[in-house]
Amino acid sequence: MGCASATAPTDAERPIVRADTGALRGVDLGDLEVYRGIPYAAPPVGALRWRAPQQIAEWEGVRDAVTAGSACPQPPAPQYGEVGPTSEDCLYLDVWRPAGAEVSGDLPVMVWVHGGAFVIGSGSLPLYDGAALVRRGVIVVSINYRLGRLGFLAHPALSAEQGGASGNYGLLDQIAALRWVERNIAAFGGDPDNVTVFGESSGGLSILALMTSPTAEGLFDKAIVQSGAGLAVFQSLRTGRFRPKRWDRHGRVRAGFLKPRLRPCAL
Repeated sequence: MGCASATAPTDAERPIVRADTGALRGVDLGDLEVYRGIPYAAPPVGALRWRAPQQIAEWEGVRDAVTAGSACPQPPAPQYGEVGPTSEDCLYLDVWRPAGAEVSGDLPVMVWVHGGAFVIGSGSLPLYDGAALVRRGVIVVSINYRLGRLGFLAHPALSAEQGGASGNYGLLDQIAALRWVERNIAAFGGDPDNVTVFGESSGGLSILALMTSPTAEGLFDKAIVQSGAGLAVFQSLRTGRFRPKRWDRHGRVRAGFLKPRLRPCAL
């Protein structure tokens, strides 16, 4: 009986694409290629926390795009399984494309916005594998965006400091990712004038928000909303401004600076 062995491709054999901030070396999966963990904005940490996403600096050499970027900080969610490492440095996206897609090609592009109540999830979950769509002749982009209190915080102090900012930093991340697609997707063989955004649950709500946002105008051509309603109560600005006060009090109680406010209980 004969035996055959497969040899992993060397770095020189793996596909390389040049984005506006530097070269990326992806993974060859036979009939398709994947480029994981591509940064589309500067890490939103330190002075950039609770700020609109900023342009990322260029890098030298070829960046390895094999491993997904960190998921954004979030509570455990058994229904999603293991999301992998989490970090505030989480503004990454993945690109799936047919193998050998030509530069400046005309393949349609689909940008996936994950769900999770704006609190949990990641664009790199195995659940969101883009292979099936790519095999139908499209390029798939899946994105991370800031979640929870780091992504959606309408604190009055922050709003006043930023000229009345809404606190929707996660939505601004999504728009920054779409701008990255506009600038770079032709290098992967995609058509920047044929972009469809799609998402489910809070991802669907995000799509509705993008459809009505002047800031996102011109960044996509079609939209698919796979659930979600634009009138969801947690989108109220009034509700959003109340939550930081509640979180602030809760945090001080947990830290021991305030006594918890207990209600009488009838036995």
